[in-house]
Amino acid sequence: MVLRINDIAPDFEAETTQGPIRFHEWLGNSWCVLFSHPKDFTPVCTTELGYMAGLQAEFEQRNCKIIGLSVDAVADHGRWAADIERTQGNKVNYPMIGDFDLKVAKLYGMLPADAGETCAGRTAATNATVRTVFMIGPDKKVKLMLVYPMTTGRNFDEVLRVLDSMQLTAKHQVATPVNWKPGNDVIIVPAVSDEEAKQKYPMGWTPVLPYLRLVAQPQ
Repeated sequence: MVLRINDIAPDFEAETTQGPIRFHEWLGNSWCVLFSHPKDFTPVCTTELGYMAGLQAEFEQRNCKIIGLSVDAVADHGRWAADIERTQGNKVNYPMIGDFDLKVAKLYGMLPADAGETCAGRTAATNATVRTVFMIGPDKKVKLMLVYPMTTGRNFDEVLRVLDSMQLTAKHQVATPVNWKPGNDVIIVPAVSDEEAKQKYPMGWTPVLPYLRLVAQPQ
């Protein structure tokens, strides 16, 4: 299965470190970051899970849930969580999906259909493609996909920045320019005419180009 932006995120049932879930039901009316890992007890992922645990409150303030996935059993996740807390200084309080049968990894197109039916005997190298960040909106649609190699730790500050951008642009008819951060100027989208923009932004805007109009970030 090939997922694209604005596709409905596939629903599934799974065991997690916080009990069984049906994904769409668990998601409810929240945003969600689903991030996957090729194997428990791997070094880069250990740092990632710990860092995300430290950011959990920031995501929750934005009505965004965090859920991890690793191609191992839930019992292994529990033992791994102890290592993460001890070395990274943050307790993992978000659920971790046990994908021992590879079903979710296949459902989300991270492993091929012929990858087998068990995590037994598989290594991080054979699961290397299970290194994706999915951002999913309250409408259950995929909003973002980031795929990383095993040797490169993910930048979850960037994921938080993208969430801020998507929530802002979903509320207002604006887009965010390169390297935007909350509080910076934003772009009036081309679908908004100058006449409409005058009504929305009576204090005016900066016309860099006819199609590139910068304005103070709306609140």
